[in-house]
Amino acid sequence: MKMYIIVKDNIPDKLIPVITAHASLACYKKFEENEQMKLWMSGVFKKVVCLVNEATFNKLKTEPEHIVMTESSLGDKEVCLAFCPRKEYPKKFKFLKMWAPQGIN
Repeated sequence: MKMYIIVKDNIPDKLIPVITAHASLACYKKFEENEQMKLWMSGVFKKVVCLVNEATFNKLKTEPEHIVMTESSLGDKEVCLAFCPRKEYPKKFKFLKMWAPQGIN
């Protein structure tokens, strides 16, 4: 089981750790009574952080059981999606680019 956290690729690298930490907690709070969330919390609680462009971000917003995060320091723009943990995701999730720090920008 894993939680996917999706971040827009135009977000400054220095904000991504804080944004994803907030997203993980917000997702937990939103879905804490969900059976999949309970199962995930009782295990290793893996998370996958991926970067996507605006178009892909908007397409992923149509997937079920997620929360949309905004960032006040960026004018409250949408920056991140966090999906309630599950065993299986649609195939398109497997092809998303994983985030890796590129330095401070």
